[in-house]
Amino acid sequence: MLHLGAVGLVVLGVLDSSFLFFPLGNDLLLIRLVAGNRGGFAVYVLAAAAGSTLGVVLLDLVSRRLGQEGLTHVMRPERLEYVMKKMKRRAAIMLCVACLSPPPFPFTMVIAAASAVQYPRLRLLALVFAARTLRFSLIGLAALRYGRGILRIAGSSGFERFMIGFTIVCVVGSAISVSRWVRRSKSARRSKTNRLRP
Repeated sequence: MLHLGAVGLVVLGVLDSSFLFFPLGNDLLLIRLVAGNRGGFAVYVLAAAAGSTLGVVLLDLVSRRLGQEGLTHVMRPERLEYVMKKMKRRAAIMLCVACLSPPPFPFTMVIAAASAVQYPRLRLLALVFAARTLRFSLIGLAALRYGRGILRIAGSSGFERFMIGFTIVCVVGSAISVSRWVRRSKSARRSKTNRLRP
């Protein structure tokens, strides 16, 4: 993704904010790109925010169709109950906190819950884009401040080994995440079909 520049940030943002598992992947790529090209700060931040928002569009389309009942097959009941309670009272605040917080905050689950309760789509996407832009701007500013040190670390063999291990973890995590969504979505459709039968 590093060689793709801003396009890599969009692609990774879409993957990370939908169904795949790339914790801190966009953050690390953004830091590396800004540290290596300070003049691209604004483009990189906007690309990361746009990619994340596009990923949310995909997640929203699926979660809105599943509805609140469908999410019971994707989330643990106690977590779903907690998120739904908060979402019905303070949806905008929950969404902003989810967009600004680093992992392991359940960003995907908060977005899915907002979509399941039919939170207005345009408002959802506007909040995500604004909050993600703020988050990536702060990360980019840190990269500007500590750029030389970051580039030294990124060029080390230890960091390269870490990134190989990180990539393997992301691929395995993504496979588990996608299979879980598919399996539980099928289960939700089956239970709905069974209830509709006379």
